[in-house]
Amino acid sequence: MIRLSIAIIQFLALAQHGASFAPQNIRCGVSQHHASSTPLSSTAAGAGFGQATELPDSLDDSAILAAQGCVTYMNDAGPMQRCRVDFDTSIGDETYTTLKSSTEFMQKFVTALCYETIPGVQDMRQNEMMALVQAKVELSQIYAEEGISDEEDGDDFQEEASEEEEQKPTNPRIEELRRIIYNGGRALPEDPSTPLWTGPKARVYFPDEGSAALARRDWAPQAANPEEAVVPPCVEFSSCGGVQMQDISNDVLIFFFCPRASEAEFVEEALLKSEDQLGDKLKLTVMVNPLLVDMGVTGFGMAGRMLRERLIDPLMPTYYLRTLSWGALTRLYPRQFTVWQEDTNEDDGYRMIKSMSRLPSNPEVEDIYDYENGNANDPEKSQGFGALNALGDFVNGMMRL
Repeated sequence: MIRLSIAIIQFLALAQHGASFAPQNIRCGVSQHHASSTPLSSTAAGAGFGQATELPDSLDDSAILAAQGCVTYMNDAGPMQRCRVDFDTSIGDETYTTLKSSTEFMQKFVTALCYETIPGVQDMRQNEMMALVQAKVELSQIYAEEGISDEEDGDDFQEEASEEEEQKPTNPRIEELRRIIYNGGRALPEDPSTPLWTGPKARVYFPDEGSAALARRDWAPQAANPEEAVVPPCVEFSSCGGVQMQDISNDVLIFFFCPRASEAEFVEEALLKSEDQLGDKLKLTVMVNPLLVDMGVTGFGMAGRMLRERLIDPLMPTYYLRTLSWGALTRLYPRQFTVWQEDTNEDDGYRMIKSMSRLPSNPEVEDIYDYENGNANDPEKSQGFGALNALGDFVNGMMRL
């Protein structure tokens, strides 16, 4: 039923004063507890450099922080940059694939980054929300003036009315308002084949066409009602491999979602093609949870090493979050990689035990935890620490090559 709720009144009151109502509007700050009111686009270059990275408050917060790191890096380094975002909260549970377990994060991350970097997308969503609220308010006023109850009129707009309903005298403005509400405030083009968005675009590459097809259906960027969409209408989907027929001339953001070693050749070709064709128009390329080097696919030695040097090593880690059985490891560009341990005595349930400028290896992370809990010598002072870590890194590297 349509109600003139307190939330609607508050929405209109704030909107009249220029408040921003874009969902997940990105703000500066390490977490929601420390958020600043300064938009990301005005973040000073290098802000937070050398400082520890706070843990996110939620999955939504992680997505916003990941977008924040990308925007900060883009502002620092300029257009046509490459970066990576790693998000793993599985704690080693392999029940679901990485793509499956990180899909919700990806949806929110793509949305947040599009709102901040593609002009007009955020304004479009604000206008839709305002149109929806105003339609509900006006319809409630008409109901009150004409003595119509919500129950009598019904909630759902129907495209085709029955003969009995057609004979009833109706206020054309009521039907118009109900159509606006039915469409979630979205102004649809007269020609159904016309896309909802014709400006700059973000392209998400999936590992295969099946995943891309599911995203077109479930992420619904072209939905008639924006409430049914989980990403903005500026987002388009492609797959790694197959015949590429899409128009990339308007792409300004490129995402590779969980690219695997079997797609490494395509990823490199698609990336170079986009950079050559778009130039500085391409703002940023983001690889999310990339696994492009694998012993079974790329083999040992030069092949894997050259691929890593060309494609992996140049990627700037703008956001990193990996949960552990006893804590978490996180990083937000340009801050440091920070190891956190669960601690019930802390207000937030975690305490920081180590902060460093580079990504620590898995053995290093465990050694840091052991030392902090009195189970090992100081890793930085122990003579055997470097040798053991070097061996661990060597074995880990060989397994990935």
